[in-house]
Amino acid sequence: MLSFTKALRPDLLKITLLLGLCCQIQVLQAQALPAQASSLVPLYRSTSERLIEQALQSSTGFDRLALMCDRFGSRFSGSESLEQAIDWALQTMGEDGFSNVRGESVEVPRWVRGNESLLLLSSSPRECPMLGLGGSVGTPTDGIEAEVLVVNSFEDLQEKADEARGRVVLFNAPFTDYGATVVFRVRGAIEAAKVGAVASLIRSVGPFSMQTPHTGMMSYEASVPKIPHAAITLEDASMMERMQARGETVRVRLKMEAQTLEPTLSRNVVAEIPGKEFPEQVVLVSGHIDSWDVGQGAMDDGGGCLAMWEAARLILRSQGQPRRTIRIVLWTNEENGMAGVRAYQKAHASEMTNHVLAIESDAGTFEPEGFSFTGSEKAMPYLEAIGHLLSDMGAERLKWGAGVSDIMHLVSDGVPVMGLDVDRTRYFWYHHTAADTVDKLDRDEFNRCVAASAVMMWIVADMPTRLPR
Repeated sequence: MLSFTKALRPDLLKITLLLGLCCQIQVLQAQALPAQASSLVPLYRSTSERLIEQALQSSTGFDRLALMCDRFGSRFSGSESLEQAIDWALQTMGEDGFSNVRGESVEVPRWVRGNESLLLLSSSPRECPMLGLGGSVGTPTDGIEAEVLVVNSFEDLQEKADEARGRVVLFNAPFTDYGATVVFRVRGAIEAAKVGAVASLIRSVGPFSMQTPHTGMMSYEASVPKIPHAAITLEDASMMERMQARGETVRVRLKMEAQTLEPTLSRNVVAEIPGKEFPEQVVLVSGHIDSWDVGQGAMDDGGGCLAMWEAARLILRSQGQPRRTIRIVLWTNEENGMAGVRAYQKAHASEMTNHVLAIESDAGTFEPEGFSFTGSEKAMPYLEAIGHLLSDMGAERLKWGAGVSDIMHLVSDGVPVMGLDVDRTRYFWYHHTAADTVDKLDRDEFNRCVAASAVMMWIVADMPTRLPR
């Protein structure tokens, strides 16, 4: 046994030495990565300061946002106003000097609201502000007249299922957060129809109202009857619940001309700053140019589009070409179908391995706080280093887990994605309402969003090392 051990000892020694060497290499690599990332701070400090200064002093982006919103108004999929806004964006990007400016065709759904109304017939009769929800069917020409059953949850509806048949179900669910509350908008018509309701209403998804209803997308199931689905204001939903609690009959007449027409063509807006060393590698920066058919879509998501566009314009003007290509994409049909990003995925499927990072702004251009990220942990030190250059603006936070609707579809292709995070205190006050207009945004906050985005996109596109996947 001893001799056997001695015979193996030279090989064991070699293996031990090799394992030790591998461990040393791994340690050195682990030490090198943060150092490599931290080198971005001195390498790009002066450039970042210059981009921030230019962004904070610029009036171009915000002026263009106001022009787009005032000139074209709401930009709903299938509308002439959306296509006119896309034409304007393409022409203006060409004038800015971007390369490969083009509109990439996308087939989009077409839902038309038509005339609509909700009349409260009980107590003190009056017309209630309302908005049909995207994709809803309409009512018969004479409308639907029925008593209202107010419930607070799907569980509450099940407990009162015997009372729901032949009535209009109103989901009066208080706003907690968007993800938890929007389910009543998305599934409300399905659950109400299952128990025999003739129509469904929701308390608008938001924490604040001045008699401003919020629209948004809803859904049906093939096996469940399709009933009209609409949103009313927080004030009226609360009033109807109080009336029901007092034992009063709540009766309404709902009229909706909503209809779904044949799909039509729209376009994603695409423009580039080609990379000088690795043009095949793409840093995608984006927002969605479509909006709902009410308001101006200034906050959702005109501001996001113009902030990303303006950040890229400042780079083009002052920095020229980065090592990698910066590609601006203004998505179409985010609001009621996500057809824009799906078409992009299909058209650019062969390029996905070379998409270094996809960034999107779609939470309003309020005070920037940093970025959220979904991707490899190996990328985090680089992004944290870039965030350090935004600390004077208070936009250095890097949060794990992006949640931006368009670019999240690219995660399945292995693309790292990032959202611009802002203070959302006021976002859901105006989200999907007629009050989403330019006056709700502040030029200085918008410019800080531009500054943070410009620094992030420039460094990721230009840094010596590709962002790790």
